[in-house]
Amino acid sequence: MISEVIGAGCRRVIDAVVRALARSRINPNALTFIGLLMNIGCAFLYGYGRFFLAGMLMILANVFDMLDGRVARLRGRVTQFGAFFDSVIDRYSDIVVFVGIMVFYASQGSSYSTISVALTGIALVGSVMISYSRARAESLDIACKVGFLERPERVVLLIIGSLTEIGPQSNPFLHKMPQVLWVLAVLSHWTVMHRIYHTWREMREPDKAAVEAQASRASNQTTETLVRADYSVQNQ
Repeated sequence: MISEVIGAGCRRVIDAVVRALARSRINPNALTFIGLLMNIGCAFLYGYGRFFLAGMLMILANVFDMLDGRVARLRGRVTQFGAFFDSVIDRYSDIVVFVGIMVFYASQGSSYSTISVALTGIALVGSVMISYSRARAESLDIACKVGFLERPERVVLLIIGSLTEIGPQSNPFLHKMPQVLWVLAVLSHWTVMHRIYHTWREMREPDKAAVEAQASRASNQTTETLVRADYSVQNQ
C-alpha cells in the first residue's frame, strides 16, 4: 500500500515535469544531451573519488534520460533519429562513467586497485556488448530484450554502489562499490551469453531452412552441370 502511494506520487511529479518541459518546447534531443553532460560530470566526480556525489548526480542524469522519450511522445515528436540519437548517447554515458571509475582505481594512492580497474574494464566491455548484441539481433528481426542486466539495472547498481561510498570504512554496510563491480562484470557477460543463446534459438529453424535451400540449389546446379557434360560427350 505504501509503495503504491509513493509510486503514484512519483508518477504525478514526473508527469508534471514532462508537461512543463513539453510546454517549454525544448527539443527532446537536447534533454538527451543534457543527460550526457551530467554523466560526464559523474565521470569527473568518480575520477576524484567523490562517489557519493557522483551517485546523486547520476540519479538526476537518468531522470533526464527518462524524460526525453516522454516529452517526445507528449509533443508528438517521436522520430527514428531521436531513437538512434538516444541509443548512441546512452552508450557514451555508460562508457564515460566506467572510465571515470577506472581512473580513480588506477590512481596511485590508498585507492589503487588493479583488480578494481580490471573489473571495471570487464564491466565496461560487457555493458557495450549487451547493447551491441541486442542491436545485431534486432537487425535480424529478433526481439532480444532478455537477460538480467539491461541498462536500468546497471545504472541502479552503480548508484547503489556509489551511495555506499561514504562514512567509516569499518561499517559493514558501506563501501560496496568493489562488490558492485564484481556483479556488473559477471552478470553483464552472462546477459550477453543469454542473448547469444536466445538469438541462436530464434534463428535455428530459419537457418536450417536456408541451409537446406542452399544445398538443394547446389545439388540442382551440380546435376545440370553433369547432364550438360554428358550431353556434350555423347554428341562429340
